[in-house]
Amino acid sequence: MMKIAVAYPPFSEQGKRPLLGQNRQFRYSSSSEVRIYPMLPALAATWAAKNGHDVLWLDAQNDPELTDGEYEKRLDDFRPDLLLMEIKAPIANRYFRYVQELKEKRPETKVALCGDHASFFPREVMEKSGADFVLVGGDYDFLFSRLADSLAGRNGDLPGGIWYRKDDGEIHSTGEPALLEDLDRVPFIDRDLTRWEIYGEAYLRKPATYLLSGRGCKGTRGISVCTFCIWQHALWRRTARLRSPANVVAEIKALVEERGVREVFDDNESGPVWDQDWLREFHRLMKKEGLVGKVSISANARSDLLTKETCKLLKETGFRLLKVGIESGSPRILKEVIRKKETVEEIKQGIKNAKDQGLVVLMTNMVGYPEETMEEAEATYRMAKELMLYKTHAGDSLQASVLVAYPGTPLWWEAKKKGWFIVDPDDYESYRMDRVMMKTDIPALDLCNRLWRIHLHPKFILRSLVTARSLADLNVLWTGFKSLIGHLKDFRGRRNGKCD
Repeated sequence: MMKIAVAYPPFSEQGKRPLLGQNRQFRYSSSSEVRIYPMLPALAATWAAKNGHDVLWLDAQNDPELTDGEYEKRLDDFRPDLLLMEIKAPIANRYFRYVQELKEKRPETKVALCGDHASFFPREVMEKSGADFVLVGGDYDFLFSRLADSLAGRNGDLPGGIWYRKDDGEIHSTGEPALLEDLDRVPFIDRDLTRWEIYGEAYLRKPATYLLSGRGCKGTRGISVCTFCIWQHALWRRTARLRSPANVVAEIKALVEERGVREVFDDNESGPVWDQDWLREFHRLMKKEGLVGKVSISANARSDLLTKETCKLLKETGFRLLKVGIESGSPRILKEVIRKKETVEEIKQGIKNAKDQGLVVLMTNMVGYPEETMEEAEATYRMAKELMLYKTHAGDSLQASVLVAYPGTPLWWEAKKKGWFIVDPDDYESYRMDRVMMKTDIPALDLCNRLWRIHLHPKFILRSLVTARSLADLNVLWTGFKSLIGHLKDFRGRRNGKCD
């Protein structure tokens, strides 16, 4: 048995928390309502504990009990043999310094780093941090379990995807990672070990928790390969996989019966919506287990998949909310810049189909695209406003951020080639979705603020209130309002540029 810690150190900036775990994009946030369950690290911790190791879960970026001093005390008292941490480009330098300091203080602790930046640049991460291991790809929960067992002397050769140091300090790799073919092999998250109750977001009905129905993104035109999507390119290697419907239903049933969960959010990139056979079997099993009506399901989804028939099936299965990426209202940006494999018309129709069936929709928007014009930005604003005011239901909402071309993504390489950056591409701390990093003719932060402020449109407020049907709906509206105040602080800008 080894003593293993899976941790997020207590980093902050001017009182704001870093949105890192289970976040495709990064910023420091003023909102206390955004505490997303970092499921892949949670699965790594679960798998290690299931294999008999003594595991400590320390998420100081989300756990309000973990002050700086309390975090350090618990880590010191535990004295882990192996420590796993997730890193991302905008916060990588802080992790590099942290690992160096930790290795000086506690050289006997082996450090493993994972995440999208580590997957693209494993050698750089090892050299700059002094870490002992880097786990490459998105199935690092499995890789970590194998690494822990190997260090405990339990198995032989390590699988591909692990970078390590030999005794002389030379860096080596076990080769390319192989993705798990059968995701049903992955254990259900140990919710007690990983403090499930501290996580949640404003738009979810409490008590709520998260799961992954699969890994990767797919649409009507095949595998989704949006050029900005760091996870699809770094973690899933442009693939899409699903667990079996029976496996997902079994986890939901356990969450409802053992935890009293009222809502489950499926944070798989496009949910399971891309597989109609999967959805029909899932619907059948949810009814068979008597779960329809007992628990709400929310999920990510792509607009091009949201036909009238699919939305009707989702509603009948117990889906309540869909998180859908608009990204831009510009046909040029969708096709030529991010290659989303969706049209403006498909995005609008899919979201309207969902709303027609009574599904709540959370739309995500981005601005600050390379060479984006004010006309294109206005198109994004108008589309977001139109869809927010179309058959508004209590709980409808949107998110807005500045586009980030993370190191290693196709958009990053193209931006370097075409000279789109207005920041040093090697300045990782500039890669934050509350800062402008590429050439654009628009006031991007101001437009983000304007997009968030659509929530304050009188028609939206009135329709949200009159469609509230329960105390749960009112709670969602209240927590959503508190979260909105935080987001407006994050994107406070000058009221310039006309987008009304």
